[in-house]
Amino acid sequence: MVLIDSTADADAVKRALIARGQWVRPTERGFVLEPHSARVSSEELAAIPGVSQVVAPKSQHPMIDAQGPIVDVAGVRVGLGATPVLMSGPCAVESEERIQNIAAKLAPRGVKFLRGGAFKPRTSPYAFQGHGEVALQWMRRAADQHGMRVVTEAMAEGEVSLVAEYADLLQIGSRNMSNYALLKAVGRARKPVLLKRSMSATVSEWLQAGEYLLVHGASSVLFCERGIRGFDESTRNLLDLGAVALLAHVHRQPVIVDPSHGTGRRDLVLPLARAALSAGAAGVMIETHDDPGRALSDGPQALRPEDLDALASEVLR
Repeated sequence: MVLIDSTADADAVKRALIARGQWVRPTERGFVLEPHSARVSSEELAAIPGVSQVVAPKSQHPMIDAQGPIVDVAGVRVGLGATPVLMSGPCAVESEERIQNIAAKLAPRGVKFLRGGAFKPRTSPYAFQGHGEVALQWMRRAADQHGMRVVTEAMAEGEVSLVAEYADLLQIGSRNMSNYALLKAVGRARKPVLLKRSMSATVSEWLQAGEYLLVHGASSVLFCERGIRGFDESTRNLLDLGAVALLAHVHRQPVIVDPSHGTGRRDLVLPLARAALSAGAAGVMIETHDDPGRALSDGPQALRPEDLDALASEVLR
């Protein structure tokens, strides 16, 4: 809130605020600044003629604010200004032979993180749910053999220590962003966490979920935009690149974008991956499979490893 002197020219103050990208709502004592206003320092606002006081709200995520734009994940620097990272692999780890084959094709293309689900949250209880611990073992061996890191999801409190034993980056899935007991348990593993945005979460709620992780011991948090729920069925979800730019450039946080889940359409994955990187994403997570037609989950959105060649050459040049 911006408070003004009783003798101030309210219209002049309002014009000065708008000129600085502020969306304002007048009150008896001054102006309320809407949350979607541009970030401007309190000192700059206080210097406007006629302003008597700037009342800044207390941050709801001070540890996230202090994290900074670049974090280290198992020796890989991830964040705005670092080399963009590629995370790729199948939706589900289906067999040791398959994950080895996929990793062997991804590593030479510059993919640093092998992704895949050992435990799969599926809308239908009859769909493939993953192979569990043995899939974690397959994935770890494949990543180690090809010089990659592992990112995979922990779905329940009782799975956290097991997943943390094999993963370099623990993933919180979209459906669990507000599962605070799970956030606490994952935080206590004291590892980096990839926090996917819930399909209906505000940016503030997303940031506060990250705060939960840091408060309970996570070494760092990477935010992952994977699309929110919209009204248009042309794409699987609505990829919110505005939120990506906001987190990267205003909140100064490392953001990964998942255009595979964000669109659900193979033909749109690479164009939106490029758009995400232009918006400030620190990297992209793209589903790949060596035979998408036979994939046990999310085959329609999966690319083949060779489809990453053009993107990798642009990102890593």
